[in-house]
Amino acid sequence: MDSSTTAGLWDRLTGIQTAPEQWLVIATGVVALAAVGPRPLWRLSRNAITIAHEGGHGLLALLTGRRLSGIRLHSDTSGVTVSRGKPTGLGMVLTAAGGYTAPSLLGLGGAALLSAHRITLLLWAATALLVAMLVMIRNAYGALTVVLTGGTFLLVSWLTPAEVQAGFAYLVVWFLLLGGVRPVFELGAKRRGGGAPDSDADQLGRLTHLHPVVWLLFFHVVALCSLVGGGRWLLGL
Repeated sequence: MDSSTTAGLWDRLTGIQTAPEQWLVIATGVVALAAVGPRPLWRLSRNAITIAHEGGHGLLALLTGRRLSGIRLHSDTSGVTVSRGKPTGLGMVLTAAGGYTAPSLLGLGGAALLSAHRITLLLWAATALLVAMLVMIRNAYGALTVVLTGGTFLLVSWLTPAEVQAGFAYLVVWFLLLGGVRPVFELGAKRRGGGAPDSDADQLGRLTHLHPVVWLLFFHVVALCSLVGGGRWLLGL
């Protein structure tokens, strides 16, 4: 690849794109809400939230110096991330806390990029994260899910006009912000029913000697604050 092509790719990556019309921003938010709301749709769309959830565990494990052994994504929208290292301490706490907070924080970061009109940068960054995650996937269903998701980002970012890219980017960010809220409520419902005894909140409770409800409230705060803050950025408020 010659220097002019490299320069062109760099300019495309770091350039500023035109913001979409306000009606498109609102419409993508409505579509994202529809994908999160009804149970039949949510059972399908939740797979994308699981990718972000397990990716959050994996990223925090690497950032805190743990050895990431692998990630598995299952057809029931559950997932498992296995890392090796000290079983207690800050690194393990951050790794355990990285799951339920990841979709919302990714959505908040995406909203910040879109508010700065960096649509291409968002799409390419998401694609790069999915490619990096694919290396650590250890089951066929998980690999298929990540490949399809990454392939969608790649096709949209390379083959579609700017208006479609903008709509897709806003839809993804709205979905992460909205989709990051529902799993926390689902976790609370499971715990009230006596389920999920080994949930992230319960693991964090054992690691920090704080009641798991404290961590559940923390997940709620992160999800709801990200939704409010990210939503304001997306709507230009």
